[in-house]
Amino acid sequence: MIPSSLVDALRLAHPSWHSILTRGLEAVDAADPSYLPGLEDSDYLPNGGRLFAAFRQPLDQVRYVLVGEGPYPRPESATGVCFMDGAVKELWSEKGLSTRVNRATSLRNFIKMLLVCDGTLSPDQCTGEPLAAASQKARAAGNNYIQSLTELQESLHEHGFLLLNATLVYRPEVPPMKDGRAWRPFFQAVLTALGERQEQSPPTLVLWGKVAELVSALDGIGNFPRITAEHPYNISFIANPAMHAFFRPLHLLQRRAASAPL
Repeated sequence: MIPSSLVDALRLAHPSWHSILTRGLEAVDAADPSYLPGLEDSDYLPNGGRLFAAFRQPLDQVRYVLVGEGPYPRPESATGVCFMDGAVKELWSEKGLSTRVNRATSLRNFIKMLLVCDGTLSPDQCTGEPLAAASQKARAAGNNYIQSLTELQESLHEHGFLLLNATLVYRPEVPPMKDGRAWRPFFQAVLTALGERQEQSPPTLVLWGKVAELVSALDGIGNFPRITAEHPYNISFIANPAMHAFFRPLHLLQRRAASAPL
């Protein structure tokens, strides 16, 4: 039996995912019947029924699956969507990135990487005056830059990203790798469904960090294109050439009307 709170959490997922996510939960339960009941009895994040919020992206619109490690360890920040910090509203400030963005290390480095991609910053000059100048450019009247985290998430969705964490939950008393292993049968169900879509190629997997590498060991994903990188909380992520090559054509920091055609 799947705990009722997890069944209720499916309401935030697009209907195209409901049967797939249910199969995934059943697979987790079959692998370890004590895991889901124990999860329901624990104080995990994301709370508020947001466990499957990433699956608002319809199944047939997924072109990329971006997999991070786990939710932010703060209730307001953990949204159920990979590296989207719910405490962040505006992206920019007069001095550079907003205070909230600077506190969300992964998000901060991701945005800096995107600024390097579009030529606004250089990899070795991503702080101080160069970053303040980049912010002034982004905030200038009449420009095409997105201004909020909501717009960034919408930009990623419009390009076909499914934004997942390798472990869907954060619990301070449980090592992330342990929770990540427990969710592997769930990810198996998700990726199997994506690989079996009729008349659609398998999506590209974008895997960040150690926990995300667990996805690489799943069965049946040999046909999935894959690109890997260190997790964005590492400052080296900003200068990662593989990330530049992948994200540069997408122009994620610009509103869709100014983006390169898909």
